[in-house]
Order: sequence, then structure tokens, then C-alpha cells
Amino acid sequence: MSLPRYPGYKDCDIQSAGPVPSHWECIQLKRLGTIRYGIGEPPIYREEGLPLIRATNVHAGKILTSGMVYVDPSDIPSQRIVWLKAGDVIVVRSGAYTGDSATVTEEYEGAIAGFDMVLRLHGCLPAFAQYGLLSPYLKEAQIDLKKMRAAQPHLNAEELGQCLLILPPIEEQIAISSFLDRETAKIDALIAEQERLLTLLAEKRHATVSHAVTRGLDHEAPMKDSGVTWLGEVPAHWEIVGLTKYLESVVDYRGRTPTKVNDGVFLVTAKNIRNGVIDYEASQEYIDTAEYDDVMRRGLPLKGDVLFTTEAPLGQVAIVDREDIALAQRIIKFRAAPDRLESAFLKMWIMGSACQFNLEQLATGSTALGIKGSKVGQVRLCLPPLDEQREIVRHIAAETSKLDTLKAEAERAIELLKERRSALISAAVTGKIDVRNAVPQELAA
Repeated sequence: MSLPRYPGYKDCDIQSAGPVPSHWECIQLKRLGTIRYGIGEPPIYREEGLPLIRATNVHAGKILTSGMVYVDPSDIPSQRIVWLKAGDVIVVRSGAYTGDSATVTEEYEGAIAGFDMVLRLHGCLPAFAQYGLLSPYLKEAQIDLKKMRAAQPHLNAEELGQCLLILPPIEEQIAISSFLDRETAKIDALIAEQERLLTLLAEKRHATVSHAVTRGLDHEAPMKDSGVTWLGEVPAHWEIVGLTKYLESVVDYRGRTPTKVNDGVFLVTAKNIRNGVIDYEASQEYIDTAEYDDVMRRGLPLKGDVLFTTEAPLGQVAIVDREDIALAQRIIKFRAAPDRLESAFLKMWIMGSACQFNLEQLATGSTALGIKGSKVGQVRLCLPPLDEQREIVRHIAAETSKLDTLKAEAERAIELLKERRSALISAAVTGKIDVRNAVPQELAA
């Protein structure tokens, strides 16, 4: 889409925004409306009532329904209630989501929590202000700088009020907002398509693994009843055994929590074990080198060992790819007997839907499911001969590699679409493009 520029520009008080149209202004948010904090302490949450908007419900201009809670007005002292109206703009003021914002629509008229502020505008179109709050000149160049002044990300009402909004006349605010509503909706639809593709690819990946480790690769192989209700038929020449039968060692690292230090031996926690690999970026904790022998006295890791998480989360698995690591609680280390069991096959079996279902059956816990080390031997293992295990592992690797390539392409497409969305918003709200005639021209065409 090629759009014209405005006929004349001037410098503004926001250096990062560059020149703006000559007839536009830069105005502090506090001059355009009122800013109030949400209620302090959380009230009683109800299963129904008025929605309570919390920081986790605020993202990129929209209210998220996931994790929504509700309140009864009678539970909140009247002097502390901040009722939301359609058109109010919520800005998160503390925590990881500081500076994120969303506009209230009629279905979310309710109250806001203590980690939020509400911006009620009377000198500006709320939709235009919302796009301004999403643009780099305001979100990154002003809000993000203010929130990082403290050790904990934080933004107060005075700081938000001091932020400058680039403001055109009201009729242009309406035109720009309408244009961005339409164009960002198109981009959002494309993003949603790619996200659906990612979901389908993840399901296909899981199905590929699950089918291969329970049915094998030979579609004409004779089958037998496994004797396990939830497993059904398996190839006739496969064994059904306990998970630990063909393990040389099983090491449960339950015990005292080691002292954490800023530098030393990398500590692999349950957070690091995800999607079949050790993710060294997911959590970065270290223990003192002097404590290593004591922490790992139950057994040192070797490349090829299989790591299994017992809770938080349950049933994640990965293969050790380096030996200069320590292992935390909630992890059990398996070492396969090389003449009977391939580590890679064991990992794939645990990742499959059959084993995951079995783990849920044996797990306990009200808030987070977990399995005791003593129960691990009760987990079933569907085991083909060693050569067939290797063939299955190679097949899964080849098939999932194709899926991973498609996944990377979809993720890259999402990234580019989000960049395009941000650039379009920035260009429109800073006047780098003139969209005043965009709607009539397109409708006429």
C-alpha cells in the first residue's frame, strides 16, 4: 500500500518520533484526561459478576479473556472502586507487563486491579490514544524508559501523565483510527492463520511420535493385545515392560536445595527441560563449584542419559548433551542399558501420548500433578527390538525435521507481520503517511 505524505512537517518535542505534520501538536497525557489507580488489595474473586481487569488481561490494545476473574461490588469498599467505562484505556503500572495497555469495550465494563491505572480521556479520541500507546515513540521511547528507573519495573500516574502524545485534529484522529482498525484487523487475521498452522504442526508432531512408538513403522506387522486398556494393540513381537526394567541406573535428585550463586556450575532445573531438549535459556541458575560433588553425590550425568521431570511440570524429558551440569530437585536421571534400550527411543516413548496418559493416571497433587520416584517403575514401556528402536528414532527425526522447518517459517511469518503492524501504526500516528483519503479511495475502487 502506497500512501502520500502530508504537505508540510515540523520538528516536535519527541526526538524519536521525527518531524510531524505542521498542524499537529504534542500534548501531555495528563492534559487530555484523568488517571486513576486500580483498587489496592484484591477483593474476593467470584465465579460471576463484574469483570476485574488484571495486568495479565491487558495486552497490545486488547482485553484478554484468559484468566479473567469476577467481583461483586458489595465486596469492595465504595471509596476504593474504580469502575471502568467503554473507551477507558488501561495501562499496567507494575510488574512484568508494565506499560502494556488495552481499551475497555462494553463487555468488560467492571473494575481494575491494583497493578493497573485507568486513563479516562476527554480531550482525545480513546482509539487514537490507544494506538499512540502502542507506537514506539511513546511505548519504547517514553514509557519503557520511565518504568526501568527502579529495580522493579514500575510506572506511576505522574510519569504516565508526563508522557507526550502526538495529536492531530479530531477528524484526523477518527480517520487514522478507522484506517488502523481496518488494516491491523487484516494483519491480525494473517497472524491468526499462522498461529493456527503452528497448532496443527504441533499436533502433527505429537501424533507422529505417538504413533511410531506404539504402532511401529510396518503397517502390515501382526498385532497383539497389549493387555493394557489405554494402549490397545501393539506389534506382536514387541514387549510391554515396566519403564525401569532395562535401565542401568535410576537417580532421583530429591533432597535439599543447593545454594545458588551468580557463577559456577549450571544447574538444570525442571524449567530447563522442555519439548525434548535442555533449554539453557529458560532458566539460568548456578551452584558453587565447591558444592558440586556433594550435590551430585547420587550420580554424575553422562551424555546420553535421559532426564525426566517429576513435577512442575510432570513428564518433560530431555537427553543430556553436556556433562558440566548439575541436576536439581524434581528431576530423575535414567541411564539405559545399551544392549536393550536406546536413550532416544526412551525419550520419544515418554513424550508420546500413551506414556503421558499413563503418567497422569499415576500422578497425585491438587494444584500441580507430580509422580513419586517409587511409582516410576509402574509406568509402562512399549518396547520393540533394538534395531527397530533405532529405525523408529531415525524416522521420527526425519519427519519432525520437516515439521520443524515449517514451524520456523510460520514463526518467521508471524514476526514479520507483527513488525509490519507496528511500523504501520507508527507511521500513521506520527503522520509519516496521510491516510485521510484512504478509505474513500479504496471504497470507490
